[in-house]
Amino acid sequence: MLHAANQSVQGARKDEGGFEGDAPTAILIEASSGAVLFEKNADELRAPSSMMKLMTAEVVFHAVKEGKVKLTDEYRISENAWRRGGAPSGTSTMFAALNSKVSIDDLLHGAIIQSGNDACIALAEGMAGNEKIFAADFMTPRARELGLTKSTFGNANGLPDPGNKMTVRELAMLARHIILDYPDFYKLFGEKEFTWNKIRQPNRNPLLNAMEGADGLKTGYTKEGGYGMVGSVVQNGTRLIVVVNGLEDSEDRATEAKKMLEWGFRNFESRTLFAADQPIGYAKVFGGDAGSVPLLSQEPVKVMVQKNGQDKLIARIVYSGPVRAPIEQGQKVGVVRVWRGPNIAVETPVYAAESVGKGSTMRRAFDGVSELVIGMFRAGVEKL
Repeated sequence: MLHAANQSVQGARKDEGGFEGDAPTAILIEASSGAVLFEKNADELRAPSSMMKLMTAEVVFHAVKEGKVKLTDEYRISENAWRRGGAPSGTSTMFAALNSKVSIDDLLHGAIIQSGNDACIALAEGMAGNEKIFAADFMTPRARELGLTKSTFGNANGLPDPGNKMTVRELAMLARHIILDYPDFYKLFGEKEFTWNKIRQPNRNPLLNAMEGADGLKTGYTKEGGYGMVGSVVQNGTRLIVVVNGLEDSEDRATEAKKMLEWGFRNFESRTLFAADQPIGYAKVFGGDAGSVPLLSQEPVKVMVQKNGQDKLIARIVYSGPVRAPIEQGQKVGVVRVWRGPNIAVETPVYAAESVGKGSTMRRAFDGVSELVIGMFRAGVEKL
């Protein structure tokens, strides 16, 4: 799998076809590579509101995938879940009945399609005993495993809590992970409606009816965080993910997300730089029966570039070397980084295209001496 770029692209100036938006915080990425096409205050921590339900859903998806819980397992709707997130709460709810037992599968439908706060609380209580433990012992460690280093969680549903903070960048990373790693579960986000307790509710995502190819993910609103949205659209085989947050009304949220997605599809195209399993460079080998080993990517290396052709691309292989023999075919050696202008657009692992055995004693001795000389030269340079 391609890794998201660890730096980002602000995008061209508006007079060069760039994007100018009203959202206080926003980001637009291409899903397969994680390349950032546009960002604005993308690392600013804000209340994520119901968009945080993506993290709760991911924890449950992961537990199902690992076999720790089953979709048919049932959790009771406690008075706490009913009162704070159900019919009496006045918030978004799946209207689960007090003390009823609901399957994990139905709770996921309620949490994702109807944005049910009762569903999220029931999932948290069922898996961890209470929401605080779920946030501290399930959501936070899992977020860190996924590389979400800034996100913090005070509950499972995104209702106002000083502990609930996420950036639009980390929301985009989380959405991308869900799309790529849980394709079957991801289908839930595109379902137009869900009926529970004889109450039919439509999906709250306005993009589903506003853009061709829209199939996710989540809206959110709290007074503290403002209006936000995580959206995803596929057109002509390219998937873009948009996140906006901090807008003042729901119409602005939908308009801004749609405008940014349309700009991305209109101005960028995917270009394959290196085919899968095609040698793209070499790494120096230490103590082997060959002096170098060819490197390849197991997936095509693609990058989003502006259609106007103004992007300057540079690709470099980065590894700690020389690589010590023996080397197994398929062994990870380093990464290939592709710069678009001054920023990294894509970073993906590269692997040894063939095996390299240990060299003769003479060869290893020669490599040892040559590396010592290089090491002394490096040391000398550092002293200058």
